[in-house]
Parts: sequence; structure tokens; C-alpha cells
Amino acid sequence: MKSDCSTSAAPFRGLGGPLRSSEPVRAAPARAPAVDLLEEAADLLVVHLDFRAALETCERAWQSLANHTLPEEPAGTSLEVKCSLCVVGIQALAEMDRWQEVLSWVLQYYQVPEKLPPKVLELCILLYSKMQEPRAVLDVVGAWLQDPANQDLPEYGALAEFHVQRVLLPLGCLSEAEELVVGSAAFGEERRLDVLQAIHTARQQQKQEHSGSEEAQKPHQEASPSSLPFLYKLAQLFRWIRKAASSRLYQLCIRD
Repeated sequence: MKSDCSTSAAPFRGLGGPLRSSEPVRAAPARAPAVDLLEEAADLLVVHLDFRAALETCERAWQSLANHTLPEEPAGTSLEVKCSLCVVGIQALAEMDRWQEVLSWVLQYYQVPEKLPPKVLELCILLYSKMQEPRAVLDVVGAWLQDPANQDLPEYGALAEFHVQRVLLPLGCLSEAEELVVGSAAFGEERRLDVLQAIHTARQQQKQEHSGSEEAQKPHQEASPSSLPFLYKLAQLFRWIRKAASSRLYQLCIRD
């Protein structure tokens, strides 16, 4: 009987101490349906490798969040669930080789780039830069970084640096990168110097590539009639004179 008593009391532990007879039993708060759907989507993604079903389950969870918001939920629970749904959905789209849809897929739920969670934005930068399409996230990340509400977040500095390294430098947007690093208080002095050094190195490489490209084009330009029209016409005139002179000399030889 002793074991039966301890077993029956187990569910009530952690509810604020021993219950008195006069205190009502407080039931555990009900979970939002979206939480169960999130767990189902993660299971489909990781265990069953059913990426399409995982994505569809994420979308059902989003619909559930729109229709059933529980007042008993802790303040950050809904935000965490939404972010986790995006992580699962992004991974599912990438696994199905539908990575081009990722940005539009997350924005349909957050509406504007400024509202994207830092973790979701980081995954978007990582995905599109890995697929060598960083320009796709250029405006979205720029809008997020410029929003004053985001500049107070602890993740701001890391995301700004990630944006510089993964988006701005590969695209050759060196002035924009420099302006971001110099103008943001999120960079510590050491990190600022390191990133500015990387920008300087990229600028030097850009100049060398531009110089090398010009040198490679010079022989072609010198041989091109369009680049040196006067000399080309002069050469044509010289050939015509030689031809005419040869013909005239031939006629004189015949007469003699």
C-alpha cells in the first residue's frame, strides 16, 4: 500500500509544495496544439525522413497558432514555437531541393523581414550563401539590421558580422560592409579591426582582379579596329596605296 500512495502522489510534485485539504488541485496548463504538431514535424523530419509531410505539418502548426493562442502560455513560448517551426520547415525545403522557396516561405508568416527571429535569419544567410545566391538575402538582412528594435538584441553583432562575411564581401559590396562595421556599436574594437582587415584584403584582391582583367584585354584592344579606328584606316589606306602602286608598276612594265 505504501508504494501505491507514493505513486498516486507523484503527479502532484512540483506544484508549489504539499497540498492542504483546503487547497484546490491545480491542473497542468493545456499545451497548444502547435506544440504537438511541432514535435510531430520534427519526428517526421529526423526519424522518418518524410520531408514533405514535415513541411505540411509545420504549415498546419502555423495555422493552429493563428487560430488558437492559449492565454496560459508563458510569454516567450509562442515565439519559440514559431522559430522552431521555421527551422524544421527550412530544413525540410532544403532536403527536397526547394531551397529557393525558403525566404518566401518564412516571410509569409512573419510578413516583414524586420520581424524574423535571429536564428531564422542566420539559417537563411547560411543556406543562400552556401548555394552561392547571397544576393537573394541582401535586402532582407539589410532591412533587419537597420531596424532599431533589432539593434538591441544580443545576436545583432554576430548577425552583422555574418552578413558581412557571407553576403557583402562575396558580392563585392565593400563600401556597404565598411559602413556597417564602422557605424555599428555592436562590434567590439578587436572584432571591428579584424573585419575591417578582411574588407581591406577583399578590396586589394578586387583591385588586382580588375587590373589583371584590364591587362588581359589590352592585346585584344590593340588588334581591334574599333579600339584604334585611325590606325586601322591608315593601315587600310597604306594597303590600298601599295596595291595601286603595284598595279601601276605592272602597267609600266607592260608598256616598256
